[in-house]
Order: sequence, then C-alpha cells, then structure tokens
Amino acid sequence: MSLSTNRGTSLGFRASIGLLASAAIVLGSGADAQPERANVVFMLADDLGYGSVSWYGGDIPTPNIDSVAHNGVGFVAGYVTAPVCNPSRPALMTGRYQQRWGKELNSQTVPPEGAARKSLPKSEATLADALKAAGYATGAIGKWQLGMADGYHPLDRGFDSFFGMPSGSRFVDPSWPNARIAPGHEDPGEPDGTGRIRGLFRGRDPVAMNEYLTDRLGREGVEFIRRHKDEPFFLYLAFHAPHGPIQTIDKYYERFPGIENETARIYAAMISALDDWVGAVLAELRRHGLEQNTLVFFASDNGAARQSDIDGKRNSPLIGHKRNLYEGGIRVPYALQWKGRIEGGARFESPVSTLDILPTALAAAGADPGGPANLDGVNLLPFLEGERAGRPHEYLVWRSGPNAAVRAGPWKLLLTRSGLARLYNVQQDPGESTDLSSSQPSVVEDLREAFVRWERDKVAPRKGSRSVKTKYNGDLIEWHI
Repeated sequence: MSLSTNRGTSLGFRASIGLLASAAIVLGSGADAQPERANVVFMLADDLGYGSVSWYGGDIPTPNIDSVAHNGVGFVAGYVTAPVCNPSRPALMTGRYQQRWGKELNSQTVPPEGAARKSLPKSEATLADALKAAGYATGAIGKWQLGMADGYHPLDRGFDSFFGMPSGSRFVDPSWPNARIAPGHEDPGEPDGTGRIRGLFRGRDPVAMNEYLTDRLGREGVEFIRRHKDEPFFLYLAFHAPHGPIQTIDKYYERFPGIENETARIYAAMISALDDWVGAVLAELRRHGLEQNTLVFFASDNGAARQSDIDGKRNSPLIGHKRNLYEGGIRVPYALQWKGRIEGGARFESPVSTLDILPTALAAAGADPGGPANLDGVNLLPFLEGERAGRPHEYLVWRSGPNAAVRAGPWKLLLTRSGLARLYNVQQDPGESTDLSSSQPSVVEDLREAFVRWERDKVAPRKGSRSVKTKYNGDLIEWHI
C-alpha cells in the first residue's frame, strides 16, 4: 500500500437521491448485466480508543473486531473528522466535512446553518437516503444524535426502521441484581434539565429498557439481518459502548477478575460486550450465506475519553483523548471487510477517514460515482484492490473551534489560537513526542496553506460554551468542546 502522493483522487459526487436511484436501477436490471449488489453493515463504537482493540496492540481481547481486519483491511491511520461525537457523526453519515454547514463542536453557542441545534440540516443527504433510493432496506439501531424532531428523525433521513436513543443513555437499571456500576457513574437515566430526551425508542415511540443496552442493540442488529436476508440491506448499528456511564452486568464483569480497579474492570467488560455483539452480527451474516457479499465497516466515533482512561492505555500508543486534536482524540480503530471481493489480512498505512464510508458503500451498491464535486470522502475500493496507487487523500483537515490540524502523508501539523505550530511525523512518531517544525519549514508552510484552502468554502469557526485544557510536551492548549 503505497504512501506516495496521488493528487486529486477524491471522487467528486453529491449523494443526489434521484441520480443514485436511477443509477442503481440501471445496474440492477438485466439478469446478466451486473453482479449482485453488496449489502452494507456499518458498526460504530462510541469513544472506543485506538489502544482498546487488540488488533492495534490493546490488552483487552477483541477477537471479533479484530476479525474484520484479519478478513479484510485494518486501517493503521483511520480518522474521524472531530474529536467529539456530535460533529463526527454527521460527517460519517454524509461523506462531507461538518464545517460545510457550521457543525463543529458538541456545545457550540450557534446552531448549524439551516438546522435545529444538534441536528443534521435537511439539505444534507445521508447514506441511508441514497441506499433507500437505490432499493435497499435500511435500518438504524443505537445512538442517533442527528435530531429527533420531525424532519430530522432517522425515519425522515432515509431509514425504514429505527430502534435506539436520541443521544446518550445509561446501560443498566440500577435496580437490576446483576448491574455493575463504576463509582461516580450512577446515571439514573432521567432528563438532565437541558431538554435532551433520554431513553429508548422504536420508531417514534418510547420503549422500556429491560436488558443491558449493548445486548439489546446487538440483538436488534442480528434480528434486522434475519428479517432482510433476502433483499439488499443497509444496517447502521451505532453502539453506545464504551461511552460513559461506565456500567455493565455480571456476565461481562466476571471475565476480568484480574483487573483490581473497579472502574477499569467494568470498562473492560463494556468493551468485551461490544466485541461479542460484533461477532454475533458477523455470525448472522455467515448463517445466511451473506458474508461474501456484505461490505462491513467497523469504526469508532472518536478516541477514548480521559475520564474513562483509568490505566492510561485506552488510546496507546497515542497521546491525547476525546475532545482534543492530538492523535488520541481523532485516530480510531477502523476496519473493513468484503470477503467476496477484498483479500483479507491487509494493513493499510495511508490516512483514511470515516468520510470515505459513504462513497465506498455507494460504489459497493453499484451507484454511479458521477455528478457535482462536493463530497469530501473517497471511494476506497480501487486503493484496496490495487487498481489505484498512492494515497486516497492528499490532505485531511480538522478544525475544532480556535484550533486545527492537517495531515498529509506522514506529516501532521497542529495549529492553535495561541500561535503554536507543532509538526509531527505521526507515521514514525504516533505519540507526537518530537516537534519537527523548526527543521521542516517547507512542510509547515505547505500544511498551513492547505488549511487556508480548506477553510475557503467552510462556515466560520464556532465557539464552544465549554472548554478543557491539555498539557503535553510542555504545551498548554485550551480546547473548545
């Protein structure tokens, strides 16, 4: 997998519903015209850090998540577009940088353009919109976080069915005899005074929480595959684990008797439960003979949170956490498999993004990649199959309020409001320990110019109502969240 420069590789197309529907119909007509369209399964973890998956060297066994990489491709440098969930999720669902419509922070003081606060604008087409128009059955399960009011609800954004939560949720009912709750994580699951809706919904109707949350969401994912096994389908299974509150049940807790710290033990149990249900989904595909023709993605929405990283290993060997632009905040576990088409066991070194999920999935569905040039994601299939050399992205860019970062090849430039400019070779130094800005001024200038170009068609930076500070390598940085 070459790391040489390959300029202008981004597939320029808008997820135009009419265009994709007509393209898919044409490709699907005629018994001998085209092979069967691939099913698409996208499993998303919440706050799962790079060092929390054993394929990346983590100490918590995750054999099922690992199997996606072993049977397909593991991305060594897989990124999200934001270090917090609310901006990260609209980008992965649309293939477009969220700054195009002013979504940048979890707690920004100004809502996105043309949308209710914490919602995806109705003008933006989702992957579900496109695949539903192409004749796919579509289901969203788990954490949505793109709006629940009419017009923003999953059922209004291309999904035929929805089971899950508007945003955060507890994992257990504290009254359950098998519940295990970390100290300080006794979340009752009641409204928190800010108007956020808690609880589970089927469609638009609330339902009772009567099972460990990860088990319930995983079971719903398995049942969705069972119901739609005889037609093309898209399953978006957005687990809440291992996001706080740190809670589990005895079944998973008892797997880690050697971990003395109670919080760390429960957190490991949450990751183990997540891994079990990734395995159950993969097993259901095999059970119905669907594994060969299903494109499976696994990723996290951002890195592990500092308050969950009790042992300091959850993002290892990266520094930083959720809420900042060090590698630990934005570089995540990310893997893909398509057993009938992609050779297994590959390690892809070049930087990729969750922006790439939408165009890659549409290509697997047989949708025409033509049209206007305003997607930011790239179809990864030609790079994974050896049809294209070089790297999929010339640059990846992040902006989080007053701070920013740019990556090109092995280089990453970190820029702050206070005037800091730190350059790291994150391919050789993923822990960002050595600033090379003084010895590589031309690289610094190139990445600065790339950031200026990127900002030209994005909404101005948003200000956050909350902030946190980090201190790494002697640099004190305030991050808006």
